[in-house]
Amino acid sequence: MAPSQQAKSSKTARGLLAGLTLAACLLAGLSGARAQSTAKQPPTAPQAAPQAAPQAVPGFWDPRRRPERPDLSRLSVIRFLTETDYPPFNYTGADGNPAGFNVDLARSLCEEIKVSCTVQMRRFETLVDALTSNRGDAIIASMAVSPQLRARVDFTDPYYRVPARFASRKDAVMPEIRPEYLEGKKVGVIAGSAHEAYLKAMFTDAELHPYPNDDALRAALRKGEVDFIFGDAISLAFWINGTDSGDCCAFSGGPFVESRFFGEGIGIAVRKGNDVLRQALNWAMFRVWEKGRYTDLWLKYFSVSPF
Repeated sequence: MAPSQQAKSSKTARGLLAGLTLAACLLAGLSGARAQSTAKQPPTAPQAAPQAAPQAVPGFWDPRRRPERPDLSRLSVIRFLTETDYPPFNYTGADGNPAGFNVDLARSLCEEIKVSCTVQMRRFETLVDALTSNRGDAIIASMAVSPQLRARVDFTDPYYRVPARFASRKDAVMPEIRPEYLEGKKVGVIAGSAHEAYLKAMFTDAELHPYPNDDALRAALRKGEVDFIFGDAISLAFWINGTDSGDCCAFSGGPFVESRFFGEGIGIAVRKGNDVLRQALNWAMFRVWEKGRYTDLWLKYFSVSPF
């Protein structure tokens, strides 16, 4: 299954440099949406730097807002629920056991809290029902926080986001993208997506080319039919680094994480009112990030960073 969070969200409203604060990540993501220049001649887009950018590991925890250690005495085991097949986040390992970024993170959280941990794999569409009927304690399955899901479950703080990014052919990479840089440029996007809505709102002088699916969108860039494509950065990162891209393309500019278009982020779901577990997981996530273990996990699973 292609790791596209947008596709995942449609199933049931689904949805690190270590030490960066959340504010820094957000500023980096929103920099491309600056107001369009009112000058008569648009500024010339900067040329690509010759060296590759370092791997970026975004941080979603503010070191100035260290959470207090909650009372963990009431926790003896955490039964995590996750999805069966959504690599690299969840999949069955060679030994037949659950594996992936989400699974490793769950086990790290249990180690930090010092409780036993189980991980059960289920089809994504059954996870919320399994949680609410007490067949598990927490869902860690790349579940996007949404108002619809908040009505049924509570969420921890986000442990990652799904940014949007531009990709271009390697001979046309831009280190920074602003609306004025794409005036008259052909930009491919999935028709009817939040990415298309964002471009229509923020990149009003770009020439938009809608496509029905990811395969058609990426093929258009590979063939040079469009100058850029804009979409789910996690999915694009794996395509860029995979064989299907033919080593044609690379990211241009930085991430866009405007929550109004791209969601609140990915959280761990717990049963409504289970504040003891929710607060324990929030504390443990901060500790895992602070100790650098989150960074290690991110670099293990993401050879090309979506950020």
